[in-house]
Amino acid sequence: MATRHEKKRFPIVTALIETFGFSPGLASVVALFLAFICLLAVIWIIRSAPPSTIVITSGPEGSSFQRWAAAYQQQLATHGIKLEVRPSGGAFDNLQRLESAETHVDIGFVPSGLAKEENRQGLVSLGSIAYQPLWVFYRSPAPIGRLSELSGKRLAIGAAGSGTRELALTLLQANGVTGAPTVFSDLDADAAAAGLLDGKLDAVFLMGDSAPTQTLRTLIHAPDIQLFNFTQADAYVRRYSYLNKMELPEGSIDLGKNLPAQDVTLIGPTVELVARKELNSALSDLLIEVAQDVHGKSSLLQRRGEFPAPIEHEIALSDDAVRYYKSGKGFLYKTLNSFWLASLLNRILVAIVPMALVMIPAIRLVPVAYKWGIQMRIYRSYRPLLRAERDASGPMDQAHVQELLRHLDEIEQQVNHLKVPASFAGQFYDLRSHIDFVRARLKNARP
Repeated sequence: MATRHEKKRFPIVTALIETFGFSPGLASVVALFLAFICLLAVIWIIRSAPPSTIVITSGPEGSSFQRWAAAYQQQLATHGIKLEVRPSGGAFDNLQRLESAETHVDIGFVPSGLAKEENRQGLVSLGSIAYQPLWVFYRSPAPIGRLSELSGKRLAIGAAGSGTRELALTLLQANGVTGAPTVFSDLDADAAAAGLLDGKLDAVFLMGDSAPTQTLRTLIHAPDIQLFNFTQADAYVRRYSYLNKMELPEGSIDLGKNLPAQDVTLIGPTVELVARKELNSALSDLLIEVAQDVHGKSSLLQRRGEFPAPIEHEIALSDDAVRYYKSGKGFLYKTLNSFWLASLLNRILVAIVPMALVMIPAIRLVPVAYKWGIQMRIYRSYRPLLRAERDASGPMDQAHVQELLRHLDEIEQQVNHLKVPASFAGQFYDLRSHIDFVRARLKNARP
């Protein structure tokens, strides 16, 4: 009956009973605990898997932000990740969407200098990915050297929701241009460019977050329109730490027509790839890798490999981004071609390694401690047995012999009640044979 009952137990329960001498109840509790730990590890592995779809807030149709988002979408698709692109009014719209959990936006492009103290909560930066120059086009027969000369003019400073508007207002206010008689317009990039070409506006402020590339090219090629040269660029950069100085070489736009006709100095922020804090770490690494492919090439305003870069402004770099910029992709992601397989194996390792670091020393310690405890029980039985044997070696009367035999019976009874695992059966039966040996000596003892 006992054998049939033991066969119904789970192998791990039987192993615990036979190895450590646990009672069936205790062995079952330990087995359930181990199973519970393994179940938690499996649940964590499943729940920590990266999502197959993420959402990016980009910019208006035709803007540099929209073109970058399309490139990200194409690159991520090769790794089995679907990127949903949501056009926006520009950088300020992107920031507001990222701040709000109700919009369900995961990542977006945000120029440095835009985020304030109150709207950095819950956001992290994955690094700066490109320069974002401010293009100021104006209609004037002679070049102007300072923004203060635009006072009293009709200015298009960017549509509401764009980073262009925020930066334009900041720079104009620094030059004392704050209102009447200056007329501010919030037309979008295309309407503003059309107004400048038609003579309805005197100057327009444009940035790639809200202006299509074709609009910029049209204004550069227009014969009566000039591109503002920031001769005070060094002063702007020192006053506003998030701004950068950029040089647009002569003829870099059109060599045949020599546009621009001379070197032009521009200023502007860097664009950061901003994410919500809960972005999956595997996706964070993949996004930075994609950013290296999209933004790592040389262009008119940047050197090859200059971006993405761990340049931190108002929004702090995420821990995952800091790790990636220091050491690059993990070993599994470098070795395996499949992002999903590498992610799965990485999560399994993350779940197993900490468990192993805790459980392996415990597994090694428990048998040692348990073995020591069992051996101490056996040794405690040997002490009175040794005393009885010493007494049997000297002269004694019959009453003393009978007393020693009774004491030996008590020792044997205690030994018979010892619970030892099968692994200690040899020592247990050795003890019993030694008891029989001492009993035989006592029975053969002569007064």
